[in-house]
Amino acid sequence: MKSLTATLLVIAAAVVGVIAESHTVSFTNNCGYGTPTLIQGGNVLSTGGAYTSNGPLGAAIAYLQTGGCGFNGEGCTMVELSLYNPDTNNGMISSADVTLIPPHAFSVTSGFGYYNGCDGVGNDCSEAVQCRQR
Repeated sequence: MKSLTATLLVIAAAVVGVIAESHTVSFTNNCGYGTPTLIQGGNVLSTGGAYTSNGPLGAAIAYLQTGGCGFNGEGCTMVELSLYNPDTNNGMISSADVTLIPPHAFSVTSGFGYYNGCDGVGNDCSEAVQCRQR
């Protein structure tokens, strides 16, 4: 079993009512340093605390700011995510991935998981080679 020694992004998607939609992004930082950061459209949504979107959360990024990351996660391991309830967004689906595409680079163990709908689905990257293979 893999041991996460850095940061884990936990994505929780919950449907409230028939039409309402909400998604919560929370962080578990096992590094003992750095600041988990969630950004969407150039706006910082969270620097460590849980963030709840009362609607779709599209084109967001998350990373552990260790002091060497650019504002958009440049130079660091980054998670890209879009969270949608397909019943209220014309069939759009949630997606997330760990990216090392330049200018991003492996910096810390990172991962994500879905809860309250797709339990057990996610990805953990504990080394650069593993992240590239997925």
